[in-house]
Amino acid sequence: MAYSFLPSGRWAFILLPLLTATFSMAAHPAAADEAAKTNKLWVYVGTYTGKKSQGIYRFNLDLGTGQLTGRALAGKAVNPSFVAIHPNRKFLYAVGEVDDFAGKKTGGISAFAIDPKTGDLKLLNQQSSGGAGPCHLVVDKSGKNVLAANYSGGSVCVLPVSEDGTLGEATAVVQHRGSSVNKDRQAGPHAHSINLDAANRFAFAADLGLDKVMIYRFDPDKHTLDANDPAAADIAPGSGPRHFAFHPDGRHAYVINEILSTVTAMDYDAERGALKPVQTVSALPEDFKGKSWTAEVVVHPSGKFVYDSNRGHDSIAIFSVDVRTGTLRPVGYQASRIKTPRNFTIDPTGAYLLVANQDSDSIVVFRVDPQSGELAPVSGPVEVPMPVCIRMMAPPE
Repeated sequence: MAYSFLPSGRWAFILLPLLTATFSMAAHPAAADEAAKTNKLWVYVGTYTGKKSQGIYRFNLDLGTGQLTGRALAGKAVNPSFVAIHPNRKFLYAVGEVDDFAGKKTGGISAFAIDPKTGDLKLLNQQSSGGAGPCHLVVDKSGKNVLAANYSGGSVCVLPVSEDGTLGEATAVVQHRGSSVNKDRQAGPHAHSINLDAANRFAFAADLGLDKVMIYRFDPDKHTLDANDPAAADIAPGSGPRHFAFHPDGRHAYVINEILSTVTAMDYDAERGALKPVQTVSALPEDFKGKSWTAEVVVHPSGKFVYDSNRGHDSIAIFSVDVRTGTLRPVGYQASRIKTPRNFTIDPTGAYLLVANQDSDSIVVFRVDPQSGELAPVSGPVEVPMPVCIRMMAPPE
């Protein structure tokens, strides 16, 4: 039996007759080639639903001009806050960030088929995420599994993907245990994201409640997660690790820390799946005195720059990368047209950075300076209600 996140009343669910981890095109040269051929990308936007939003929206991004046009409701769903695209570009998966699915205290994951001509989404089926409040998901590189992180439930899960794109029941649900020093935010585990390395061998779950990046051995054929040795990378107490990204060289990685508004650079041992923190820098200007929380971290496809989003300071922070050590140097901040930036992404050619402004119901497109990494607005704000996540793909031929 499949339950839909289609809203009927406030939270009802009824039966129904949107890059080393997800298919992040910026991390895949083939995706850049596809984008260059078409000069257009389909942009999918996951949202929080309510009075304005009805689910997942779609736009067209012109890679020649940076213009974002043609907003359409691609598929209806409740709180599809994070989305991920299958490597074959035929399917899209979305979390249902809720705490009650099919009468149980979990959230859900939806599978959609992508119409190759229109980009519209057709619901295939749904499964429990194995924990409450799923907030992040990826499709593994083999396309055989969806992995998700449950924030409220403090757990991570694996759901197998069938050839027709449908999801099977979770084959692995790993419950995190423990707490950290901030009693308001870290009284228990809060898995905030899950990512995979380039070899598809290890999974990394940033847990805000534990101040750890948990590390698992991942088997895509057996659809399993097993504890690694080392089992985690420790982040400074009270930091609140949230999201995670690999450098294209595969030797470095970055985690943003929501509570302290910092970015931690790490060395990565690909043989052992081990992370070693080597540097932590502030995501905020030295003279900023207000409250702010980070939301997303993205590495430019060139590997020359790292970006993070700041909610409160309302900016995208820009860092240059030392290509030898992976360490960061602050470059500056872009605050124009930005209000409560959540997720953002960079197109596969590296030319444009798109920001989801949750509280101003908009998306803004910035051009990336390939020498400095600085950002200049070129398109938007384009209206879309309560945007949280942005993912893009070249339309199928």
